Amino acid sequence: MKNMLRALTLGLVLTTALIIPATAGAQGCALCYTQAAGSGPRMIAALKSGILVLIFPPMGICVFITVLGYRKRNKFHSLEPEEITRNEERGPNSDLGW
Repeated sequence: MKNMLRALTLGLVLTTALIIPATAGAQGCALCYTQAAGSGPRMIAALKSGILVLIFPPMGICVFITVLGYRKRNKFHSLEPEEITRNEERGPNSDLGW
């Protein structure tokens, strides 16, 4: 059953990966395309660098948050059964220093 589920998931991912690029090409704005095509080489270079400026900072922030979450993933975990019994044996006010 697990192997069948993995195969189905892999098939779905591959199908999606093949379909999405075909539809992503149709996302161009006609006004932007004609404006960029009619401009000079300096404007085209500025447009390309502007696209990079708009892509990399959000991508960097997302990567940073993902790495931070991955590193801190085990910081908050549930107590093991032996730790629970040890904490209950000390009493409710033992951490207060009384």
